[in-house]
Amino acid sequence: MKAAARAFWLRSPGEGEIRETTLAAPGADEVLVRSLYSGVSRGTETLVFRGGVPESQHAAMRAPFQEGDFPAPVKYGYLSVGLVEEGPAALKGRTVFCLYPHQTRYVVPASAVTVVPDDVPARRAVLAGTVETAVNALWDAAPLVGDRIAVVGGGMVGSSVAALLARFPGVRVQLVDADPARAKTAEALGVGFASPEDALGDCDLVVHASATEQGLARSLELLSAEGTVVELSWYGDRRVSLPLGEAFHSRRLVIRSSQVGTVSPARGNRSYGDRLALALKLLADRALDALITGESAFEELPEVMPKLARGEIPALCHLVSYGKSA
Repeated sequence: MKAAARAFWLRSPGEGEIRETTLAAPGADEVLVRSLYSGVSRGTETLVFRGGVPESQHAAMRAPFQEGDFPAPVKYGYLSVGLVEEGPAALKGRTVFCLYPHQTRYVVPASAVTVVPDDVPARRAVLAGTVETAVNALWDAAPLVGDRIAVVGGGMVGSSVAALLARFPGVRVQLVDADPARAKTAEALGVGFASPEDALGDCDLVVHASATEQGLARSLELLSAEGTVVELSWYGDRRVSLPLGEAFHSRRLVIRSSQVGTVSPARGNRSYGDRLALALKLLADRALDALITGESAFEELPEVMPKLARGEIPALCHLVSYGKSA
């Protein structure tokens, strides 16, 4: 029997709508998931909403269960938590995370869902995709005991990185952001906070996640000699200029990219599933609730997404609640 569902689509850049869809009955190795929550990643998703994905990156930026193509119409998203209503006995009735767009119900292969640990609330589990990015970044960065570290950019990804670094022994971690309101986030995560002009320098490592030219330039300034900036920002179709004259060469500074699309070569023995399972395990930490900064009903997404894209709703992760929508 086919089931009805509703999904959020980007109709055209800056305009969204909810569309009806029909689901086929799940096969032997598939699950039917009823959504409980999904999360809006304010950086990537609002860039997609504005139509800012460069043509050269259309293939690289596709989400696992995306429908349509950039710039629009497209069904996009990747932070979904739901309840398995039909499927293999080991999964039926379990709460799971899936890299799926905003939709009330969906059918996917059983291998596409990861069981949420019992000690992780469903609403916090939407952060798994972002914490997974932070895990991969730290595998790339390989921080050491006692390192002096700055995380420049207190958005969803930067704050996730700072939260994980707070667990490292002996490190000095400072979250750096131009928005003084991020100080409360830093306090909740157990790390220091500073504005860009007041940030502590002489860093062994800087993780940059502000997605601004100024933030990346400041990240280089905060390094000690032979220090490294790990670049997590996604700039879309924007070009970035950097001060690579001055002392960049004499101080032997390093800029390296990190991206969640591939598992860090430093952990070549780990799979995508291993990385996501680790991210969900780390979400047992209640401090990470500080990254969820707003909530709206699924039906409100066509009105909420433009406000998120324009910055009218200040958010790290904006939670979408399905309630009776499913």
